[in-house]
Amino acid sequence: MVVTLCKAKIHRARVTQAELFYEGSLTVDITLLNASGILPYEKVQVVNVNNGSRLETYIIPGAENSGIVCLNGPAARLGAVGDEIIVISYADFEESEAKNYTPTVVMVDGKNKVKEIIKGHLPETSVLGEGR
Repeated sequence: MVVTLCKAKIHRARVTQAELFYEGSLTVDITLLNASGILPYEKVQVVNVNNGSRLETYIIPGAENSGIVCLNGPAARLGAVGDEIIVISYADFEESEAKNYTPTVVMVDGKNKVKEIIKGHLPETSVLGEGR
């Protein structure tokens, strides 16, 4: 069986731009992408903490250390500059792999600079009834 898990996320990045008349996608500082392991052009889910909207799009790499997080095209209607978003990538795993997989979480500060990188954790008792 194959299951889909959270591969990585960039947690509470702030939207710095919204470009309605662009083809579409989400531009993110390549520094954040490298820290998280999210690849350029990878499909992601974007969750807006301020208004609850969710969308699927793909990533476009932005300038290194720029802090850019830009909602492009129709996505620009789902957020505003200053909104906090969570960018989540998912991957498919065989069930045997999934039992021990932990995602990478990149925590950012108010200027979209890496504050902390957390390489997931397994709970003391998993839902499968097995400990670490």
